[in-house]
Amino acid sequence: MSAFIIEGGHPLKGTITPQGAKNEALQVICATLLTHEPVNIENIPDIRDVNNLIHLLKDIGVKVKSSQGGMTFQADELNLSYLESDEFVRKCAALRGSVLMIGPLLARMGKAVVTKPGGDKIGRRRLDTHFLGFKALGAKFRHVPDRNVYEIGAEKLKGTYMLLDEASVTGTANIIMAAVFAKGTTTMYNAACEPYLQQLCHMLNGMGADISGIGSNLLTIHGVKQLHGTTHRILPDMIEVGSFIGMAAMVGDGICIKNVALSHLGIIPDAFRRIGVKLKVEGDDLIVPRQKHYVVDSFIDGTIMTLADAPWPGLTPDLLSVLIVVATQARGTVLFHQKMFESRLFFVDKLIDMGAQIILCDPHRAVVVGHDRKKTLRAQRMSSPDIRAGIALLIAAMSAKGSSRIDNIEQIDRGYEHIEDRLNALGAKIIREE
Repeated sequence: MSAFIIEGGHPLKGTITPQGAKNEALQVICATLLTHEPVNIENIPDIRDVNNLIHLLKDIGVKVKSSQGGMTFQADELNLSYLESDEFVRKCAALRGSVLMIGPLLARMGKAVVTKPGGDKIGRRRLDTHFLGFKALGAKFRHVPDRNVYEIGAEKLKGTYMLLDEASVTGTANIIMAAVFAKGTTTMYNAACEPYLQQLCHMLNGMGADISGIGSNLLTIHGVKQLHGTTHRILPDMIEVGSFIGMAAMVGDGICIKNVALSHLGIIPDAFRRIGVKLKVEGDDLIVPRQKHYVVDSFIDGTIMTLADAPWPGLTPDLLSVLIVVATQARGTVLFHQKMFESRLFFVDKLIDMGAQIILCDPHRAVVVGHDRKKTLRAQRMSSPDIRAGIALLIAAMSAKGSSRIDNIEQIDRGYEHIEDRLNALGAKIIREE
C-alpha cells in the first residue's frame, strides 16, 4: 500500500491545467461498445479508475490504440463467452465504473451480467434506478444465487415513458445508452443533467443517435438501428478544478488554473466565493490570488452560511470535502449539509485531530468554525477513505505545520492524475512511498 509523505507549509505558485473529467471518461469509454466502428476519444485522464476500465474493455475484446491526444476504441470483435465468465464478474465487482457497461451491452448484445460494483466507501450507492430503467425498456432479470449475479436479457428493448426515482448520474447514463437502440421513443423524466451527461448525449448524437432535451431533466430518445464512429473530446474535470481552487486558497501564493471550461463549472466558483475565496476570471482561466484572509459570507437575514450538495445544477457532493478543509482557515462559521451520502463526512475526525474546529452534528451535517489563519493545522498520520476525502486531507497536510503521512493513496490515484508531480512543480513537498 502506497503513502504520501507531505512536508507542510510550502506555498504553491504557478500554473496548472486540469485533467480530463473522470466521470465523463467512464461514460463515453463505455459508450464505444455501442458501435463496431472506431471511436476516438481525446483528453482521457491517466488515472486508476479509467485505466482499469480500459483494461476491462481490452479483456472483452475491444481494440484500443493510443492516438495523438487520445485513444481509439473499436468494439468489432467482442468475446461474448468472456462476458459471462466468473473472471469478468470478479473484475467488474472491483470497479464501480464497470456498471456503465450494462446499458451498452444490453442494447447491442441483448444481455449483460451484473454484480455489485466496487468504488468509494461513502455509504450505500444503490443500483435500483438502473434496474428499474432497464425493466421499463423491457429487460428481464434472473438472479443466479451460486454466482451472486443478475443476468439481464432482452430480445428487443422498447421505448417508453419513465420517471426516474432519483436523478442518478450513472443510472441516467446507463439508461440512455440502453435506449438508443430501443424500438420507438423513450422519454425520461427526472434525468440527471450534469455536464458529463450532456457530453455523453452529444457524443452519442455525433454517432448517429437521436437525443433531445440535452441539459434538462426531460430527455427524449428516438431509437435508431445502429451507431457509427466519431471523435469526442472530454471536458476538463470540474472536481479537479474545484480541488485546485481549494489548494490555492489554503496554501497558494498565486495560482492560475488553465482552460477550466468555465461555462461548465456551474456554481462551483460561487461556492468558494461564499466562504470568502477571491477568484478572478481571465478568458477560460481562473486566477486564485494569495488569500491572506478570507471571510465567510452570511445570508441576507444574517443567519449562518450553509452549503449543501444537490443534483446538478446544484453543488456537486464531490467538492464538499474540499470546501470543508478550506473553511477551517476562513474567518467565520459554515454549516455543511451532505445530503446524498451518509458516510462521506466521517473523514472530519482526521481534521479535528489536526486541530480543526469542527462539530460533526450527525452523519450528514458538520459545522466548521474557521481559525482565520490564527492557528495552523497540525501534521498527522492519516488514511484516505475515498477519492474526495483523500484530496481534502492532502490539502490539509500541505497547509499543516510539520510532516504528515497519508496512507491508502490508491484512493487518490483513482481520481487524480500524477497529483504529487503536478503539485511539486508548484512548490509542494510531497514524496510517494511505495
